[in-house]
Amino acid sequence: MRLPPSSPHDKQASGVVSVYNEWDPLEAIIVGVARGAQFPRYDRSFHATFYQDLPRTEVPSGPFSDRVIEEAEEDLDALVDLLTTHGVTVQRPLVTDCAASFSTSTWTSDGLYNYCPRDILLAVGNTVIECPSPMRARYIEALAYRHLMHNTIRAGSRWIAAPRPFLADDLFNLENPTSFGLRDHEPVFDGANVLRMGRDLLYLRSNTGNELGAQWLQSTLGSDYRVHVCHDLYPHTHIDTTLVLLRPGLVLANPERVHANNLPAPLKGWDILYSPEMVDIGYAGEVTRPCASVWIGMNFLMVNPETALIEERQVPLMRLLERHGITPVPIRLRHARTLGGGAHCVTLDTRRRGTLESYID
Repeated sequence: MRLPPSSPHDKQASGVVSVYNEWDPLEAIIVGVARGAQFPRYDRSFHATFYQDLPRTEVPSGPFSDRVIEEAEEDLDALVDLLTTHGVTVQRPLVTDCAASFSTSTWTSDGLYNYCPRDILLAVGNTVIECPSPMRARYIEALAYRHLMHNTIRAGSRWIAAPRPFLADDLFNLENPTSFGLRDHEPVFDGANVLRMGRDLLYLRSNTGNELGAQWLQSTLGSDYRVHVCHDLYPHTHIDTTLVLLRPGLVLANPERVHANNLPAPLKGWDILYSPEMVDIGYAGEVTRPCASVWIGMNFLMVNPETALIEERQVPLMRLLERHGITPVPIRLRHARTLGGGAHCVTLDTRRRGTLESYID
């Protein structure tokens, strides 16, 4: 493992966790790394969560090309520079050997990547939660953030881990692709299944988050928070290409997935903007099927209620946001579809300037 350089000031500043929503002014963030990214060896968990609709022979495996990794690293480094220039404290995960094998008593796997911290960690209030990912390849991914855990504890914030799942074969549904890829045998979910709106959290029931995961999250967060399970929005992976919380009372919605009958109840009183058609940024030729659809263009990061970091080619989306008082800041993420992460996925905001509030009637 290689520890990215940081100063004592960075460690102290980044250790305090305080984040209650998706839009308050950003103060501290984690940005992922692309180095070492790969598709893991075939197993039932990867098939059921990411590629449930494909036959086994079409599920990808193996490393990404050097070009993809180098260009993705360049783009992430530029994102770090941009955030730092604007006064945001940035921390990075370790670079780990994702090709190394690891085992439990019942299965063996290798890793995926450390590209998307929002998948494996969830920051709510003054707490970071290591999420119980349903993918075996991500079983030890949180170790890449362990140095940040130490800083968080020293700063007086909390860092906890969900119960470690067994991830036995019978958790995963490949027999009926019209139903969710996860059964409810144990709590499993990714952090990117969750959007924070103060006291209320939206939790997407999908191939990367089951019902029992939502129940565990509610019991852990307690009565200060209300976890709302969204059952019929988007069955495949994460919520942040379906809904983007822009500021109190305003949400961006994916017009292919969201309509009046399935809009989550906490958003019923909000103004809904429907996203324009995405500009397809393409994906690397060596990948038979990318990790993300064209809707990864909706996966952007709110820096504050008036500013958003958006992939530079999503011009129609930028124009829509401008008409509603939000200034887009273009960034480049050339391999967002290839690797499966836009500006929201490849980051984890750990401190925003604000307090816990309720934004629903």
